[in-house]
Amino acid sequence: MVQEKGTISINTENIFPIIKKFLYSDNEIFLRELVSNAADATQKVKRLASLGHYNQELGELKIQVSVNPEAKTITISDRGIGMTADEIKKYINQIAFSGATEFMEKFKEAKDANEIIGRFGLGFYSAFMVADKVEIQTLSYQDGAEPARWICDGSTSFEITEGDRTERGTEVILYINAESEEFLREQRLQEILNKYAKFLPVPVQFGTKKESVADGEDEEGKAKYKTVDVDNIINNTNPIWTKAPGELKDEDYLDFYRELYPFSEEPLFWIHLNVDYPFNLTGVLYFPKLKNDFEIQKNKIKLFSRQVFITDEVKDIVPEFLMLLHGVIDSPDIPLNVSRSFLQADSNVKKINSYISRKVADKLSEIFKKDRKAYEEKWNDIGLFVKYGIVSDEKFYEKAKDFLLLTNTRNEHYTLEEYNAKVKDFQTDKNGSLVYLYTVDAERQHSYVQAANKKEYDVLLMNSPIDTHFIHHLETKLEKTSLKRVDADVVDKLIVKEDTATHTLTEEEAAKLKTVFEKAISNPLMKVEVESQHAEGMPVTITMEEWMRRMKDMSKLGGGMNFYGSMPDTYKVAINANHKVIAKILQAEEGQQTGMAKQAFDLALLAQGMLKGADLTAFVERSVEVI
Repeated sequence: MVQEKGTISINTENIFPIIKKFLYSDNEIFLRELVSNAADATQKVKRLASLGHYNQELGELKIQVSVNPEAKTITISDRGIGMTADEIKKYINQIAFSGATEFMEKFKEAKDANEIIGRFGLGFYSAFMVADKVEIQTLSYQDGAEPARWICDGSTSFEITEGDRTERGTEVILYINAESEEFLREQRLQEILNKYAKFLPVPVQFGTKKESVADGEDEEGKAKYKTVDVDNIINNTNPIWTKAPGELKDEDYLDFYRELYPFSEEPLFWIHLNVDYPFNLTGVLYFPKLKNDFEIQKNKIKLFSRQVFITDEVKDIVPEFLMLLHGVIDSPDIPLNVSRSFLQADSNVKKINSYISRKVADKLSEIFKKDRKAYEEKWNDIGLFVKYGIVSDEKFYEKAKDFLLLTNTRNEHYTLEEYNAKVKDFQTDKNGSLVYLYTVDAERQHSYVQAANKKEYDVLLMNSPIDTHFIHHLETKLEKTSLKRVDADVVDKLIVKEDTATHTLTEEEAAKLKTVFEKAISNPLMKVEVESQHAEGMPVTITMEEWMRRMKDMSKLGGGMNFYGSMPDTYKVAINANHKVIAKILQAEEGQQTGMAKQAFDLALLAQGMLKGADLTAFVERSVEVI
């Protein structure tokens, strides 16, 4: 071969410094790019052999990654199709830089290294993020091919000479620069390979490991063993998502889950994805046990392209409400070097998003119909997904409304249709509207729940992180139905019937009562009202209006209602004019009225869990005196 020197097809000499400097924060992906290239070359030679276009021995097909800290080199070697000198010139010198001019003009717009590499075809050249010099030794599979060597020192100049490789394939040698010497540590390379190449379809060898093997018998006939070095293959080339569901048992899915998330509880169930039209997608998605833990669980789905890990930020590929799932998705229709802008614009990504949502809905429906009892037992974990999906995805709601469950304080579960039938006779107000009552904390709001139960009202439990949004969404879907928290008003006013109780106080007595309580409470944020309630109710009830509480809850969740979030909490103090305690306060001597009113008010605060600190201490001391 004649030695050749030349210049890479590029109009500027500034591109290598840009690659090194601009991509530095993501420099570990150089290894992903080069190992992925090696895997592609290996699979191509296998394909050629299967088609009869390559008739020689394939030999052991694996990728070897090695590091030499003394020489400061990292070598990635494969036994794939290799390249001729002409192919090096074509693929390394020309095609890789066909977008170089555009790159120079637009690199500043890029948000991350993946976007740059993917957009401008710079996969191989990511090697210069960590290397001062890159050498290729290669021998093509073609009959009569000669070995070739390509070397480039990070400028636009290259040199091609005769190589010294004797077997088919390619070896890429990186001469690591001073800033990147962290990659000369075996542990660091192992970490990167575990991240990106753990499920690569071609075996990847990184160093050796010790193993005990049988070595005959000793004089007493007992087996002897010796320790030998064996190839350390770091990847599983045939993970479960590449297999047909019929080949797999439950234990296979559980083993794979443990491999991905070694410290997690076992999942509730899983969905095996397998579609080849109109896009290609495989994967396994697991429903984890959430325990109302909303945020900490996100970003647990790993995205692969042809078994090469891309990212665990899958926001546009997976519907927002399913970001809480765990597992893997693999699609060759999503390129290895993928940017956020690509994901948002790509039509395949949108189809995949819809497909996953539909598959999840079908799976949940299947479980609900097949074994409702088991479904109900899992509802504490499943419910968060379903409610989140209903709030955020209209198409999902249409399917989910049949397997959505509402749970009451007795831990009974009802579908929307079932619950409507259960409460319509008791919880319809005078205008013909249905009222669903709910509590966010059945223990803390026990007195309010009990008051509702005494009137034969049912109370739902709404205590998941998504319920503030879910309640509002449910009202938009259910005809002539509203939801009210049990402490949003006195029980008689939560569901207004025709037979509202009346009181016998004169206007003067009601005004006096109001003045007594306002003096005892001495808080302008507590609005006192004298009301007609049933005599068996509480003497004083503290409530916050439903709309105000919702606005405040929404503001806490970042619902764009900061105005309400910054407002002080205001409450209504409802005085039950028909209660015998209130009658006693009115009949008491003027000097005692304030103290009695204060005691009744503190009891109401206690029922709401609002009596704390010095006020609680004073209440206890007063109670002891009364006793």
